[in-house]
Amino acid sequence: MRESLKHSRGKRLLWQPESVRARTTVGATLVVAVALIAAGFLIVALLRDNLYGRAELTAEVSSRSIAGQLASGTAPTALELPDDDELTQVVDANGDVVAASEDLVGLAALGDFAPQPAPTASEPSTDDDQDDDDDDEPGDDDDDGDTDSPDADDVTAEGGSVGSDIAYRTLDVPDEDAPYRFAAITATAPDGRVYSVYTGSSLETQEEAVDSVEATMLWALVPVLAVVALVTWLVTRRALRPVGAIQKELIEITGGDLSRRVPVPASRDEIHSLATTTNMTLAALDAAVSQQRRFVADASHELRSPLAILRTQLEIAQEHPELLDLEATLGDVMRLQDLAADLLLLARLDAGERPRHVEVPFTELVREEVARRAASDRVPVRLEVEEDLSVMGVRGHLARAVGNLLTNAQRHATGAVSVRLEVEDAEWLRLDVADDGNGVPPGQRRRIFDRFVRLDESRSRDEGGAGLGLAIVQDVALEHKGMVKVLEAPEGGALFRMVLRRS
Repeated sequence: MRESLKHSRGKRLLWQPESVRARTTVGATLVVAVALIAAGFLIVALLRDNLYGRAELTAEVSSRSIAGQLASGTAPTALELPDDDELTQVVDANGDVVAASEDLVGLAALGDFAPQPAPTASEPSTDDDQDDDDDDEPGDDDDDGDTDSPDADDVTAEGGSVGSDIAYRTLDVPDEDAPYRFAAITATAPDGRVYSVYTGSSLETQEEAVDSVEATMLWALVPVLAVVALVTWLVTRRALRPVGAIQKELIEITGGDLSRRVPVPASRDEIHSLATTTNMTLAALDAAVSQQRRFVADASHELRSPLAILRTQLEIAQEHPELLDLEATLGDVMRLQDLAADLLLLARLDAGERPRHVEVPFTELVREEVARRAASDRVPVRLEVEEDLSVMGVRGHLARAVGNLLTNAQRHATGAVSVRLEVEDAEWLRLDVADDGNGVPPGQRRRIFDRFVRLDESRSRDEGGAGLGLAIVQDVALEHKGMVKVLEAPEGGALFRMVLRRS
């Protein structure tokens, strides 16, 4: 059952990168497709505008040419019309077609969108008027002949004019496969008749070019998207390959071997950081589990001794009540009770239990702990404190830490223990507890704060304790954002210094 669960969980985890790979491929392909389609629309629009502009220019040139012929006095029936590539209609003011290309003969006017000619202030000039104009002084200006004004018609030498405005329109012509782009312009003959000239250029070539470009882009879109999808798929698979290796190793690690580590890829990317962080987490978890196992083993060992002694005494008392040593039995019970309390406090600190911190008068707390030991302890304590020092914390935990430091110092002292409480600086206070015993060797000063560690192995368990007192001091100091360390005391013994932040 366990192997089946492990296999199914591993299969589910290993499938996850495939899902990410598919989503990445689809997303990249869609983005490229949208970009290519938008670019295609823009290219086609620019191409169509350019080609239509050329058709307009061709139609405009032809329209102006025919209008110039009309303005010069050429009769509509004598006009020189463009070749078969262009279509032309000349319409008079009544809307009648007076001239047309061969393909437009017999058809009505294709449209009525030619610009209206500019109104004139007088009738067309006669021969006598022309003679009068010749008598004008050279400095006089003729407003009708001013071609610089964009609003005025272009006037020819014979008296006709060509409109300056021109209009464009795309029209479908009967019996023609493609539409035509027409340019419309007005022309005024010398006799005053007004004609509208419509000349159209075929858009067949332009439409074929645009259709060809559109078809080419559509046919090319599918292969391009296929290449993008394939490349994205392969690149994503290569990028996620280390993730698969990490997940596979994690599946094996969940079987119980926390000493193993996931492979770290050589690339310095996010996956490298993920693997490094995962290994750091596994190392911390491995250390925590190992510490927990040692803690359980040591606690079981420490609890077994007083329980065995207590059971032996009770069994002897059951058979021989007169041999019961009540004082020794009570001592074993108290030692067992203290050990259970220490184990419970450490378990709560390990579990992350953080009671609410309040302001604790630390000077008063130190005085109380020293006074509590003054009557019964064999080693006197010399106390030097500064008044009114306080910290933010848990009073019960701080009292346990200070008490453990005093107990440890009195246990190892030969004649005296000194306690000094003073300000470290504006934000910190310092508690020094020193004894005149044998001290702590420099190589053991870090190890002494580990749990169930007793440096003096020759000391009996009744005298030496369980080795949890200094571990509790260190955990309490860390809980209050402080620190504890061991130095050499001026008296030659050990000096334990705890630094805490003032409130």
